Amino acid sequence: MLEGFLIQGDITRYPGSAIVNAANAALAGGGGVDGAIHRAAGPELAEACRKIGGCPTGQARVTPGFRLPARYVIHAVGPIWRGGQHQEAELLASAYRASLVEAESLHLPDLAFPALSIGAYAYPAEEATAIALKTVFAFPCEFLRWVTFVVYSDPVLQIYRRQIAQLQLPVKEVGRYSELPFLPPPSP
Repeated sequence: MLEGFLIQGDITRYPGSAIVNAANAALAGGGGVDGAIHRAAGPELAEACRKIGGCPTGQARVTPGFRLPARYVIHAVGPIWRGGQHQEAELLASAYRASLVEAESLHLPDLAFPALSIGAYAYPAEEATAIALKTVFAFPCEFLRWVTFVVYSDPVLQIYRRQIAQLQLPVKEVGRYSELPFLPPPSP
């Protein structure tokens, strides 16, 4: 059974198997989470993304993590909010599922997600969070055992807390990555 964790922090410091990047369709790096991941991973990430050549909305692509603690980056392209009448909900759920498919194809035991489409793409946070949680916990995982939702801001953290309680999901909040029970303890 999939176990979930919630943490407020910097996803570029996640020391697990893979992180999901809130990517744009060009995989070109940008602002917010995408820019932070590209800066932390180094120029090799931009070169790997150029070789891939882009990714349609609702899909995902994988690169190495390069200079990140995580071994892989799964670049998921969520939708830009355009009022809710342009398949935004389906595309957002598809981006989460595509990320999970990529993690499963690599036989990864753990994965960290940011809040896809909430920032620059202006998706309403309450709805986006509910889609994220429902999609992840409905996915039939074979190898993936742990998913961590990494949020940067306090308002988004509060929304995740409410949605987790409302949906009654098995998600535990932790204060630091070192509290994640599936990660090895840090070296002295």
